[in-house]
Amino acid sequence: MMEKIWLVIQREYMTRVRKKSFVVMTLLGPLLFVAMWAVPIWLAEKGPETKKVEVVDYSGLFSDAFESNSEVEFHYVDESLEDAKEYLESGIYDGLLLIPNVDLKEKTNLVYFSEANPGMAIKSEIRKVIAEKIQEEKLKAAGLSKEWLNTIKPEVGIRTVNINENGDEAESHAEVASVIGYLAAFLIYFFIFLYGTQVMRGVIEEKSNRIVEVIISSVRPFQLMVGKIVGVASVVLTQFIIWVGLSLVLSLVIGAITGVYLSPSPAAPMDPQMEAMAAEGLPKITAALASMDFVTIGVSFVFYFLGGYLMYAALFAAVGATVDQDGDYQQFMIPLSMPLLFAIISLAVVLQDPHGNFAFWMSMFPFTSPVIMMMRVPFGVPLWQLLLSMTFLAAGFTFTTWLAARIYRIGILMNGAKVNYRVLWKWVRMRY
Repeated sequence: MMEKIWLVIQREYMTRVRKKSFVVMTLLGPLLFVAMWAVPIWLAEKGPETKKVEVVDYSGLFSDAFESNSEVEFHYVDESLEDAKEYLESGIYDGLLLIPNVDLKEKTNLVYFSEANPGMAIKSEIRKVIAEKIQEEKLKAAGLSKEWLNTIKPEVGIRTVNINENGDEAESHAEVASVIGYLAAFLIYFFIFLYGTQVMRGVIEEKSNRIVEVIISSVRPFQLMVGKIVGVASVVLTQFIIWVGLSLVLSLVIGAITGVYLSPSPAAPMDPQMEAMAAEGLPKITAALASMDFVTIGVSFVFYFLGGYLMYAALFAAVGATVDQDGDYQQFMIPLSMPLLFAIISLAVVLQDPHGNFAFWMSMFPFTSPVIMMMRVPFGVPLWQLLLSMTFLAAGFTFTTWLAARIYRIGILMNGAKVNYRVLWKWVRMRY
């Protein structure tokens, strides 16, 4: 039995890794991943084009308020509004800010003229400067100063510390745990759908081409189904390992050539303000990453990734065996995909209380546990909950494989028959 399953695994693996689409996606995936972080960082370092804005201040309160920076140059003009508009129309300036007479007791309404809609950065900068200046003037009128106001603003910091059963303390970092949890959960969701549908389409293709009738003469339907699922899983692991390796190599090569790194480096200089923020923030991020239990996270990711894929792939294979062509599987895909979609939507709720009852039961239910538990693991999950969830997932995989096999053994040889849920239930109860 195992020899025949192994032959099916080899066939599925070699057939898929030799396809041009596999080679292209395996090489293109890391390029896209590296580009996703390299291009925004490069654009941020390059900086946007500097905009020139002329300011007409009828109030006289903001003569020294606006300061030019790398993004916006402010130029005060002592001209009439009509003359200032002519400068704008001639292309000398990119925008015109009109500040009317200001009543500190009323709402301040400004007017910004431009040929195209201004970016959010310019509007935000103008609103910030005007608000700060008006606040300063109101403080002066009340006999107070801005420095005094800053002294009464409270600064509150919260340091979270986890205490385990032995009484040991360890500092926790919810922000970093959230990012890692989201990333792991989404990857599992993405790969289950991506490669699960590959199993289904492979079954449909073989069935529609009548190739399966030849294969079934040599192996049993259950052996064919298991071999196909495990074969595609091997392709998944191969592609994933190559993606990780190539992504690391490409990130180092691009960083060495362009100076664009995931983290600040001597090759990627920053302005003083950014350097100060990095000097304060990077140690916190480093400490947060060091506090993560990456061994547990890594082992859990592999288990839930494989367990979730194998469970759903068996059901995808059963769906593929019940239809004759691609367009016929929609009626079965909606209920099959609902648990995973619900799990992704529920991540925001789980993030609010990763140790609550909702998160606990969702991480125990086999059809949602691959996504939900990976959201919880970076926050620290008791070992008994993790083992219980893994046990339920293994049981769920065993049950779905048995159920899918009973449907697959009959559906794979049925052609032209209309299949609904009543027919599927009949197939499940039929004896061998």
